[in-house]
Amino acid sequence: MKFDFLFFFNSALLGVGLAMDAFSVSLANGLSEPCMKKARMTGIAGVFAIFQALMPLLGWTCIHTVVQYFTIFEKFIPWIALVLLAFIGSKMLYDGIKGDGDECGCSRLSFAALILQGIATSIDALSVGFTIAEYDFLHAISAALVIASVTFVICMTGLYLGKKFGTKLSGKAQILGGLILIAIGIEIFLTGVI
Repeated sequence: MKFDFLFFFNSALLGVGLAMDAFSVSLANGLSEPCMKKARMTGIAGVFAIFQALMPLLGWTCIHTVVQYFTIFEKFIPWIALVLLAFIGSKMLYDGIKGDGDECGCSRLSFAALILQGIATSIDALSVGFTIAEYDFLHAISAALVIASVTFVICMTGLYLGKKFGTKLSGKAQILGGLILIAIGIEIFLTGVI
Protein backbone atom coordinates (compact mmCIF):
# COMPACT_ATOMS: atom_id res chain seq x y z
CA MET A 1 0.00 0.00 0.00
CA LYS A 2 1.26 3.45 -0.93
CA PHE A 3 0.93 6.83 0.73
CA ASP A 4 -0.73 8.40 -2.29
CA PHE A 5 -3.55 10.85 -2.89
CA LEU A 6 -6.16 8.09 -2.89
CA PHE A 7 -5.05 6.84 0.55
CA PHE A 8 -5.35 10.30 2.10
CA PHE A 9 -8.58 11.07 0.23
CA ASN A 10 -10.20 7.83 1.43
CA SER A 11 -8.99 8.49 4.99
CA ALA A 12 -10.44 12.02 4.87
CA LEU A 13 -13.80 10.68 3.60
CA LEU A 14 -13.77 8.11 6.38
CA GLY A 15 -13.08 10.94 8.83
CA VAL A 16 -16.04 12.95 7.51
CA GLY A 17 -18.35 9.97 7.86
CA LEU A 18 -17.17 9.18 11.37
CA ALA A 19 -17.30 12.81 12.53
CA MET A 20 -20.99 13.42 11.82
CA ASP A 21 -22.15 12.27 15.26
CA ALA A 22 -19.35 14.27 16.90
CA PHE A 23 -20.40 17.31 14.81
CA SER A 24 -23.98 17.04 16.05
CA VAL A 25 -22.86 16.69 19.66
CA SER A 26 -20.48 19.65 19.21
CA LEU A 27 -23.39 21.66 17.87
CA ALA A 28 -25.41 20.72 20.95
CA ASN A 29 -22.50 21.66 23.22
CA GLY A 30 -22.18 25.03 21.52
CA LEU A 31 -25.92 25.58 21.87
CA SER A 32 -25.87 24.87 25.58
CA GLU A 33 -22.74 26.93 26.23
CA PRO A 34 -22.82 30.00 23.93
CA CYS A 35 -20.26 31.87 26.07
CA MET A 36 -17.62 29.17 25.51
CA LYS A 37 -14.06 30.47 25.01
CA LYS A 38 -11.89 29.43 22.04
CA ALA A 39 -9.47 27.46 24.24
CA ARG A 40 -12.34 25.40 25.62
CA MET A 41 -13.73 24.85 22.12
CA THR A 42 -10.30 23.64 21.01
CA GLY A 43 -10.18 21.23 23.95
CA ILE A 44 -13.64 19.83 23.23
CA ALA A 45 -12.90 19.37 19.52
CA GLY A 46 -9.56 17.82 20.49
CA VAL A 47 -11.23 15.24 22.74
CA PHE A 48 -13.58 14.21 19.92
CA ALA A 49 -10.65 14.04 17.48
CA ILE A 50 -8.62 11.86 19.86
CA PHE A 51 -11.48 9.43 20.38
CA GLN A 52 -12.24 9.29 16.65
CA ALA A 53 -8.57 8.40 16.02
CA LEU A 54 -8.21 5.92 18.88
CA MET A 55 -11.33 3.86 18.20
CA PRO A 56 -10.35 2.77 14.65
CA LEU A 57 -6.85 1.97 15.95
CA LEU A 58 -8.37 -0.07 18.76
CA GLY A 59 -10.54 -1.88 16.20
CA TRP A 60 -7.46 -2.45 13.99
CA THR A 61 -5.60 -3.85 17.01
CA CYS A 62 -8.51 -6.14 17.82
CA ILE A 63 -8.54 -7.45 14.26
CA HIS A 64 -4.84 -8.26 14.50
CA THR A 65 -5.01 -9.81 17.98
CA VAL A 66 -8.33 -10.84 19.55
CA VAL A 67 -10.85 -10.69 16.71
CA GLN A 68 -13.18 -13.29 18.25
CA TYR A 69 -13.71 -11.12 21.35
CA PHE A 70 -14.35 -8.01 19.26
CA THR A 71 -17.15 -9.63 17.26
CA ILE A 72 -18.92 -10.54 20.52
CA PHE A 73 -18.60 -6.93 21.75
CA GLU A 74 -19.73 -5.40 18.43
CA LYS A 75 -23.44 -6.13 19.02
CA PHE A 76 -23.36 -4.01 22.22
CA ILE A 77 -22.00 -0.86 20.51
CA PRO A 78 -25.43 0.64 19.62
CA TRP A 79 -26.70 -0.02 23.15
CA ILE A 80 -23.68 1.66 24.77
CA ALA A 81 -23.98 4.73 22.54
CA LEU A 82 -27.73 4.99 23.24
CA VAL A 83 -27.32 4.76 27.02
CA LEU A 84 -24.45 7.26 27.17
CA LEU A 85 -26.04 9.88 24.90
CA ALA A 86 -29.51 9.46 26.42
CA PHE A 87 -28.03 9.95 29.90
CA ILE A 88 -26.08 13.08 28.94
CA GLY A 89 -28.95 14.45 26.83
CA SER A 90 -31.48 13.85 29.60
CA LYS A 91 -29.29 15.70 32.08
CA MET A 92 -28.95 18.65 29.68
CA LEU A 93 -32.70 18.60 29.08
CA TYR A 94 -33.43 18.51 32.82
CA ASP A 95 -30.96 21.34 33.53
CA GLY A 96 -32.45 23.40 30.68
CA ILE A 97 -35.99 22.98 31.96
CA LYS A 98 -34.92 23.58 35.56
CA GLY A 99 -33.02 26.69 34.50
CA ASP A 100 -29.50 25.75 35.64
CA GLY A 101 -26.70 27.78 34.11
CA ASP A 102 -24.21 30.46 34.93
CA GLU A 103 -24.36 34.21 34.60
CA CYS A 104 -24.15 34.24 30.80
CA GLY A 105 -27.16 31.93 30.50
CA CYS A 106 -25.26 28.79 29.73
CA SER A 107 -24.35 25.57 31.43
CA ARG A 108 -20.80 24.24 31.45
CA LEU A 109 -20.05 20.77 30.13
CA SER A 110 -18.12 18.75 32.71
CA PHE A 111 -14.98 16.84 31.78
CA ALA A 112 -16.66 13.52 32.66
CA ALA A 113 -19.63 14.34 30.39
CA LEU A 114 -17.21 15.29 27.59
CA ILE A 115 -15.39 11.95 27.90
CA LEU A 116 -18.72 10.10 27.81
CA GLN A 117 -19.70 12.08 24.71
CA GLY A 118 -16.35 11.22 23.11
CA ILE A 119 -16.85 7.52 23.78
CA ALA A 120 -20.50 7.52 22.70
CA THR A 121 -19.88 9.30 19.41
CA SER A 122 -16.80 7.29 18.48
CA ILE A 123 -17.62 3.79 19.70
CA ASP A 124 -19.08 2.86 16.31
CA ALA A 125 -15.67 3.75 14.82
CA LEU A 126 -14.33 0.54 16.38
CA SER A 127 -15.76 -1.30 13.40
CA VAL A 128 -13.62 0.84 11.10
CA GLY A 129 -10.79 -1.41 12.28
CA PHE A 130 -12.34 -4.02 9.97
CA THR A 131 -12.16 -1.71 6.95
CA ILE A 132 -8.51 -0.84 7.56
CA ALA A 133 -7.49 -4.38 8.56
CA GLU A 134 -5.22 -4.74 5.54
CA TYR A 135 -3.22 -1.65 6.54
CA ASP A 136 0.14 -2.06 8.20
CA PHE A 137 0.74 -0.19 11.46
CA LEU A 138 2.15 2.95 9.79
CA HIS A 139 -0.81 3.23 7.41
CA ALA A 140 -3.29 2.62 10.26
CA ILE A 141 -1.66 5.41 12.33
CA SER A 142 -1.65 7.74 9.31
CA ALA A 143 -5.33 7.07 8.61
CA ALA A 144 -6.14 7.70 12.28
CA LEU A 145 -4.30 11.04 12.18
CA VAL A 146 -6.21 12.12 9.07
CA ILE A 147 -9.49 11.06 10.72
CA ALA A 148 -8.54 13.05 13.85
CA SER A 149 -7.68 16.17 11.82
CA VAL A 150 -10.94 16.04 9.87
CA THR A 151 -12.92 15.43 13.06
CA PHE A 152 -11.26 18.38 14.78
CA VAL A 153 -12.18 20.78 11.97
CA ILE A 154 -15.74 19.48 11.75
CA CYS A 155 -16.26 19.68 15.54
CA MET A 156 -14.88 23.23 15.69
CA THR A 157 -17.40 24.14 13.00
CA GLY A 158 -20.19 22.54 15.03
CA LEU A 159 -19.13 24.39 18.17
CA TYR A 160 -19.01 27.74 16.35
CA LEU A 161 -22.44 27.20 14.80
CA GLY A 162 -23.88 26.07 18.13
CA LYS A 163 -22.46 29.10 19.92
CA LYS A 164 -23.90 31.44 17.31
CA PHE A 165 -27.38 29.97 17.53
CA GLY A 166 -27.09 29.31 21.28
CA THR A 167 -26.68 33.01 21.92
CA LYS A 168 -29.81 33.74 19.90
CA LEU A 169 -31.83 30.93 21.48
CA SER A 170 -30.81 31.90 25.01
CA GLY A 171 -32.48 29.66 27.63
CA LYS A 172 -33.97 27.22 25.11
CA ALA A 173 -30.55 26.21 23.76
CA GLN A 174 -29.77 23.70 26.51
CA ILE A 175 -33.13 22.00 26.02
CA LEU A 176 -32.50 21.80 22.27
CA GLY A 177 -28.97 20.48 22.88
CA GLY A 178 -30.29 17.74 25.16
CA LEU A 179 -32.92 16.73 22.61
CA ILE A 180 -30.24 16.59 19.91
CA LEU A 181 -28.05 14.27 22.02
CA ILE A 182 -30.98 11.96 22.75
CA ALA A 183 -31.89 11.91 19.04
CA ILE A 184 -28.29 11.06 18.07
CA GLY A 185 -28.28 8.20 20.58
CA ILE A 186 -31.52 6.83 19.12
CA GLU A 187 -30.17 7.21 15.57
CA ILE A 188 -26.94 5.32 16.41
CA PHE A 189 -28.98 2.63 18.14
CA LEU A 190 -31.46 2.18 15.29
CA THR A 191 -28.70 2.19 12.67
CA GLY A 192 -26.74 -0.41 14.60
CA VAL A 193 -29.64 -2.70 15.45
CA ILE A 194 -31.66 -2.59 12.22
